[in-house]
Amino acid sequence: MKVDEKLEKQIEDLRTEMYEAQEKFTHYEEVVKISQKLDVVLNKLDGIDKKMDS
Repeated sequence: MKVDEKLEKQIEDLRTEMYEAQEKFTHYEEVVKISQKLDVVLNKLDGIDKKMDS
């Protein structure tokens, strides 16, 4: 599995985790932590995409 495919899988998993936490009325802080993890992975994928375009 390529790095970008792994990151895309992580993104999908984190999105699902975040939505489920929100639906369960989990503490706001937990949803924010998951969202921050998602941001990190999205930025990594964006960095890979930019490198491939140049």
